[in-house]
Amino acid sequence: MNKKVLVFPCGSEIGLEINNALKFVKGVTLVGGSSVKDHGKFVYKEYVDGFPNIDDDDFISYLNKVISEEGIDYIFPAHDSVVLKLAQHQEEIPAEVLTSSAYTCEISRSKKSTYELFNGESFNPEMYSSLEQVREYPVFLKPNVGQGSKGVALANSKEEAEYHLDKNADLLILEYLPGKEYTIDCFTDKEGELRFTGMRERRRIKSGISVNSQTLKIEEDVKEIAKTINEKLPFRGMWFFQVKEDANGSYKLLEIAPRIAGTMNLYRNKGVNFPLLTIFDRMGYDISIIENDYTVEVDRALTNRFTLDMEYERVYIDFDDTVTHGDKVNPFVMMFIYQCLSKDKEMILVTKHIHKIEETLSKLKIDRNIFDEIIHISQSDIKHKYFKMDKSSIFIDDSYNERKQIHETHNIPVFDLDAVESLIDWRY
Repeated sequence: MNKKVLVFPCGSEIGLEINNALKFVKGVTLVGGSSVKDHGKFVYKEYVDGFPNIDDDDFISYLNKVISEEGIDYIFPAHDSVVLKLAQHQEEIPAEVLTSSAYTCEISRSKKSTYELFNGESFNPEMYSSLEQVREYPVFLKPNVGQGSKGVALANSKEEAEYHLDKNADLLILEYLPGKEYTIDCFTDKEGELRFTGMRERRRIKSGISVNSQTLKIEEDVKEIAKTINEKLPFRGMWFFQVKEDANGSYKLLEIAPRIAGTMNLYRNKGVNFPLLTIFDRMGYDISIIENDYTVEVDRALTNRFTLDMEYERVYIDFDDTVTHGDKVNPFVMMFIYQCLSKDKEMILVTKHIHKIEETLSKLKIDRNIFDEIIHISQSDIKHKYFKMDKSSIFIDDSYNERKQIHETHNIPVFDLDAVESLIDWRY
């Protein structure tokens, strides 16, 4: 397998999850694409920006130009509007779009069409054509087309509902569902068989994104909903739907999406890699799925990624309380060291360690050969005497005084442990 995969837009939560799922897969090369400079630039090694807006007349021609220049085989659309756009134009695109049919994408993009398709099913929420049909309040108002929680409103009275409808007459009027909210991650193979369903609770939501979620044992009622949806809509590859409990605890459908979800990372960490399964299925493989038997909880917060406008060829690094943390190895610093080795950076250990450094390295299971040179000096000696400035260098040490001396003597960048994170390159 040697496939090149474009992810667009790569900086969305969906695009970042696809990157995490595929960045280490042998035979898959990822290319991130974006209309604006976003977080994808910090995690995609191959990155193409400057895409027009998907509604611009030249979007498809620009996309096809990128496909030709980059040798793209597959495209993962990473936003609901992009899913629909690419599905509708698949015949004009010389790379395979990894989503379901245009019909399925069109139905899924419209909540009204979704509810009309499943009219009569017990899991379909009640949708009112006008406020006159409403028997009791509150009711829930939400846009026909949208994602996350944008534009939604809870109306506790007819007056409140009229206020929101005056601002947006296209809002759907739906029964209020007061219970817990769940997402069901699904996979349908090339034969149309529903091969996997995994349930997770959306325990904390921010800006429409589940920032805390946990895998659950799937309920039989939910399995039946998944089967019914799969029978009425032709899916291919990954997809998901969301349900919420009504006042009686019954599950009611919220929406369906024929794409990767950002929080599919939960099941990826149980062994179910939805993006990779989707690629294998498109290649015609008969897939097999192993799900590990444990519960996974994920919690999201803002993550820092950095770029520095400097280059370096050599790293001088301290040992005690830098490479080590207490009497153990500092795993974060070791990650940086191995990153440097993979990029052919020169690593020089400069230490005043009171024991035999080779023995301590061996005790900590650190291979001495990861360092190009080990400079072991006495407690009274001065580190900056041993620095050679024939290559661009940086220095890492937990000691402020040591950093100050090196910075003043050699005028090179110096880093405490808290700043090592700025040196990590997340682009694979």
